[in-house]
Amino acid sequence: MMMVNATATDTAGTPLRRIEVAAGIIWRDGHFLAAQRPPDKIQAGWWEFPGGKLEGGESPAAALGRELREELGITVRQASFWQIVEHVYAERGFAVRLHFFHVTAFEGEPRPAEGQAVRWVSPAEARELGFLPADADILRQLVESGQPAA
Repeated sequence: MMMVNATATDTAGTPLRRIEVAAGIIWRDGHFLAAQRPPDKIQAGWWEFPGGKLEGGESPAAALGRELREELGITVRQASFWQIVEHVYAERGFAVRLHFFHVTAFEGEPRPAEGQAVRWVSPAEARELGFLPADADILRQLVESGQPAA
């Protein structure tokens, strides 16, 4: 079950579903892991930071750990909350609230379990991939600031 809050509205004032998502910026040697949305998902082909929807009663940190285990087969060992970004996809009838974490230590080697492409990229390289609109400001900040201290 995903957490939905109908307080966001589109330009006409129509309430939108709000989807709560935990997203990880998974770092290794100055690069982070980018994931491409698989063909069978909405917004297929766009690149994003790995993660997924919060389930009922789940904290963003717990959702991040669960999603990264399920999607990539890795166990988070060190993650720090960074910021929340909200983005409205009015044409799709929802708003997303992304809880971003810097993941600076993990166990295992990322292996995509949902048919998605993944690759390690520098923040500058990521700007050329076609990330989701909700991630645009995050990418700009990463290019300006680089990898956080572990």
